[in-house]
Amino acid sequence: MLNLFNVNSLVHWEEREINMRDHMVRFFSEEVRSFLRSVNPAWDVRRVEAPALTPRALISGAYTNADIWVQEQLTETDIPLVLRPETTPSTYVYMQHILNNHSRTRLPLCVWQAGRSYRREQEQPTKHMRLKEFWQLEFQCAYTADSGNDYHAASLEPVRRMIAALIPLPTRIVPSDRLPAYSQTTVDVEVDNGDKWMEVCSISRRTDFPDRYRTQPKKGPAVEHDVLVLEIAIGLDRCVYNWNMATGM
Repeated sequence: MLNLFNVNSLVHWEEREINMRDHMVRFFSEEVRSFLRSVNPAWDVRRVEAPALTPRALISGAYTNADIWVQEQLTETDIPLVLRPETTPSTYVYMQHILNNHSRTRLPLCVWQAGRSYRREQEQPTKHMRLKEFWQLEFQCAYTADSGNDYHAASLEPVRRMIAALIPLPTRIVPSDRLPAYSQTTVDVEVDNGDKWMEVCSISRRTDFPDRYRTQPKKGPAVEHDVLVLEIAIGLDRCVYNWNMATGM
């Protein structure tokens, strides 16, 4: 990892690190798929890629223009766009699309993305990994709120183990120091890189899926269900950084 622009939070990644990031995407996605289906074989798991430029209306109001990179509007008819601060909104749009337009798509449904996100982070030394442009691997795993499975609780140790399998450093699960408005509960996976315990993953039970889910019994009227979302959000840059620390590179 190189800071060639001499600007905090903007880095170059070299081929060895890029290859490791690609490996992490493959390994983590297969591990999450395996875990979900071990709990419930009905899980439908899919990958999607969405544009980094996202309509401002889809981005949470918790992000102000001081937090995100906003496109200049050159005319009054321009749709306000921003560089996404997270992949979740575009994943939700895709999930709504396939649930509403494909009769064979049902919950539980997991859609995931790996890609760049952007935030106006405060100026900090690069070692804190508060990057302005960073890679996220985010899994949005939607299921009915009346499910008998507590997927959040069941996911914690498998996610910790899969991270520890690739980053040979001490790992731990801790309550998050912040609870977003959309979350019932959030915990973090941290690794000890010798300098600090650094968060590399957060796991939340989200309540902000835009739609209710409708099922049609063989007899009687349709039934609507509230939807919960298990979110597993992994900071790939932080994972690669800590893997570098562990391997002495």
